Amino acid sequence: MNVKSICSKILAGERIGFDEGVYLHDNAGLDTLAYLADTIRQHMHPEGVVSYIIDRNLNPTNVCITDCTFCSFYAKPKDKEKSYVLEREDIYKRIQETVDVGGVQILMQSGHHPKLGCEWFEDLLKDIMARWPELHLHAMAPSEIEHLGRVSKLSTLEVLKRLQAAGMKSMPGGGAEVLTDSVRAKIAPRKTSSDDWINIMEEAHSIGMRTTATMMFGHVETTADRIEHLQRVRDLQDRTGGFTAFIGWTFQPGSNPLGDELLASGWSKASHAEYFRMTCISRIYLDNFDNIQASFVTQGADAAQLALRIGCNDFGSVMLEENVVSAAGCFELVDVSEIEKHITQAGFTPRQRNQAYALL
Repeated sequence: MNVKSICSKILAGERIGFDEGVYLHDNAGLDTLAYLADTIRQHMHPEGVVSYIIDRNLNPTNVCITDCTFCSFYAKPKDKEKSYVLEREDIYKRIQETVDVGGVQILMQSGHHPKLGCEWFEDLLKDIMARWPELHLHAMAPSEIEHLGRVSKLSTLEVLKRLQAAGMKSMPGGGAEVLTDSVRAKIAPRKTSSDDWINIMEEAHSIGMRTTATMMFGHVETTADRIEHLQRVRDLQDRTGGFTAFIGWTFQPGSNPLGDELLASGWSKASHAEYFRMTCISRIYLDNFDNIQASFVTQGADAAQLALRIGCNDFGSVMLEENVVSAAGCFELVDVSEIEKHITQAGFTPRQRNQAYALL
């Protein structure tokens, strides 16, 4: 096995396997990976358009009993100073602000609240859809679905069907982190297992619900863990075709136990170069994913701009609100004009899209 032979295989349009993915990740130069990823992006998206969406990341509650060591956002149920559950009128106000500026989607995720079950969210989604029937609700995540099932004593498929009937149109890929249980045992031992995350995604696809796949890397995982993650979502995409996009981002170490532990050991936060390498590998390995999204929220707009030339064809969201990674020290939110400027400067035509990646 060598880089040249793997590159030849990729440029011939052939799929690479796990061992080749690991070898390429660890041995190919970043310039080689960038060339491969950009070639694939050009082949899949020859029209020269880079998309983005206008939405809001709405978190109805931050109360969570899962205690993930990498999370700076959540609050324990007894933490009266930090914990919250938004009032309905507050939620409605935030949604109206989003709609007023052309927002087409609400990305809704929460903590794992011990007392808020499927019924609470079902009622909330119904109320939202009654007020804004054209709004797209990109809501919950596999770990939340599993938690709601436990609280309400329902199967995860029943939870998905009930939330879908209430107005949930698609599901984000939150809670994936890295889909190997050895990693999850270190950073999120009480969270959804790798198999359960995949199974809940497959259930969502089985009822016609499109979803995204995500990955939070740059902490305790190995190269093999990263490629296993990509392998698992690629295998599921082969079975269902239900993923619309893949989004990867780097772990943010601010204000969380995992960050404190790693920094104390002499660990360094993942660099832009490491993000670029993994972005390239994602575009190369996920040959059945149409879309790869840049992560300007964690990397900054300039780095996201460069990512458009190494495999990404989407700039992400003009988020009117973001609470999770900002709690770890990331505050990189930009407006429509800045996003369009960065896309144009990279040599592409900016276009607004919806969750299905249809251009508006």
